[in-house]
Amino acid sequence: MPTTELPLHAFKAYDIRGEVPDELNANFATLLGRSLAARASEAGICALVIGYDGRLSSPELSQALADGIHDGGINTLNIGMVPTPLVYFAAHTLGTGSGIAITGSHNPPQYNGFKMMMAGSALYGDDITSLRTEMMRPKAIASKRGEGQSINVIDDYITRITADVVLKRPMKIAIDCGNGVAGVIAPALFKALGCEVHELFCEVDGRFPNHHPDPADPKNLQDLIAALQKTDCEIGLAFDGDGDRLGVVTRSGEIIWPDRQMILFARDILARLPKSQILFDVKCSRQLSQAITAAGGEPLMCRTGHSLVKAKLAETGAPLAGEMSGHIFFKERWFGFDDGLYTGARLLEILSRDANPSAVLESLPTAFSTPELKIEMDEGEPFTLIDALQEKGVFKGATQISTIDGVRVEYTDGFGLARPSNTTPVVVLRFEGDTPMALERIQTQFRQQLLALKSDIRLPF
Repeated sequence: MPTTELPLHAFKAYDIRGEVPDELNANFATLLGRSLAARASEAGICALVIGYDGRLSSPELSQALADGIHDGGINTLNIGMVPTPLVYFAAHTLGTGSGIAITGSHNPPQYNGFKMMMAGSALYGDDITSLRTEMMRPKAIASKRGEGQSINVIDDYITRITADVVLKRPMKIAIDCGNGVAGVIAPALFKALGCEVHELFCEVDGRFPNHHPDPADPKNLQDLIAALQKTDCEIGLAFDGDGDRLGVVTRSGEIIWPDRQMILFARDILARLPKSQILFDVKCSRQLSQAITAAGGEPLMCRTGHSLVKAKLAETGAPLAGEMSGHIFFKERWFGFDDGLYTGARLLEILSRDANPSAVLESLPTAFSTPELKIEMDEGEPFTLIDALQEKGVFKGATQISTIDGVRVEYTDGFGLARPSNTTPVVVLRFEGDTPMALERIQTQFRQQLLALKSDIRLPF
């Protein structure tokens, strides 16, 4: 495959992603497999786990990837069509610490990609971009090719969760898998936990005919909200395309965003593990930090990116971490990887203690906030703009300014955030205020500072 067919933009900060077949195809997957085999060999790893999502292109990419890995003399443990968290689960429980999930996550149907872990750590940043260089180098076929073994880990996964997570009472829930791969497991898992399950779009269909499998967008939750209004289900759970993120809605139709979910999880864990650190990314509500402190924990803000959060979790030994995007990581009682299905189970464990789960969720602290806003720019411009904002920005009334990931400005009554995306050429913004007036004031200040640096910028607020 010529260099031109290994598009640089497919090698993202946290994974490999691109359109099939123009950017990703069987040849690409084979070359990737050979490069990953070389890394595994250097690390003394003899087998890699492979799992894939429900996209139409995934079986072919999975087979080609396995062929490449075998060319390098490394064996594969093939766990079939499963949510991404099961690849991580298998990597842990089968003792390889290494695996690849073939998934396009929540991208449109024509996309696919690869999420990778090696020797217990997710590949991200330079570990991914350097793969391209390695894929371009010709590699000799190993004298003894690797072999593939098919393994079913679904039953072990469900057994492991149901042995640990116990609901206080049976619950009736609605789940929406958006025709993503979570549908392979979610109904069986929640029934095994003792739930009566109303299923929406749990048939795996890589075309996503009903709605896009991304619970971060409110419009993709409307079917679930409608189902809760039409049935006597107590709560609604939605999963993204590869099952590593969770969306939550109440009977009244209120969306409980991940940073509010984290308040509930933090309180629960800190009751057992007082004074623990709880990690969250820069996009999360200040209500979360305050709730962690009030519950006797130590809030620790970190950079956005599920691989970065996972690495920080491993570094700190914290029992819980989460992102506004919906990636939540339990280290207490679990393995420390992001798993929407397990997160849903832990949520129900807490909610089953109360007769009115929706009331529990709706009583969580909240504030006036914006969704994630994006400034579209040319490649490289977001980083230049945010560097200038860090250097020249003037934020009157700020109590604290964090530059660990962009610019997050704290006030007594809210916060503002501007950060460059690591995956697309956009500046990501989020604002929060205790009152609508506070929210507007903070937005106005950011608007003035951004326009002072780039007068022709098109702001989404």
